Amino acid sequence: MEFELRPWRMGDVPALARHANNKKIADNLRDGFPHPYTPDDAMRFISACLSDGEARNCLRAISINGEAAGSIGVFLKEDVYAKSAELGYWLAEPYWGRGIMTQAVRDIAAHAFAVYDIVRIFAKPFAENAASRRLLERAGFTLEGVLKQSIYKNGRIKDSCVYALLRD
Repeated sequence: MEFELRPWRMGDVPALARHANNKKIADNLRDGFPHPYTPDDAMRFISACLSDGEARNCLRAISINGEAAGSIGVFLKEDVYAKSAELGYWLAEPYWGRGIMTQAVRDIAAHAFAVYDIVRIFAKPFAENAASRRLLERAGFTLEGVLKQSIYKNGRIKDSCVYALLRD
């Protein structure tokens, strides 16, 4: 399926609010991703993307058939982690299992390595999120470790993982 990674636009608010308002998505992301996800949440997110610029972060809409149906971003770290960036992403449920996110991860990683002075991109999926872990592996990321009882989500203590892709 064809998709495009493109900058966010204020016109994406309705599609973002509709696609992001899914408990299955929120359950696999940090608590900063709200549920329910409202048009006001979408407006705040897109406004932040537009105002922050790309000096420290690269955030893109995953556009399918001209409509924002997900988000992907690379977030540069600081201090002793200054040569690392964290990857975050989600995709609307109707598009799961079609290989879109695997290619989107490959594309944004290549872009980040080309644009930023980093040597490592890492992601921290929840250990029970097998689909996210598989897509990272298909995109070339390597499991570096499982962090036991490292997160608290929806009233439960859970494990998380660290996956990384190195420039070399």
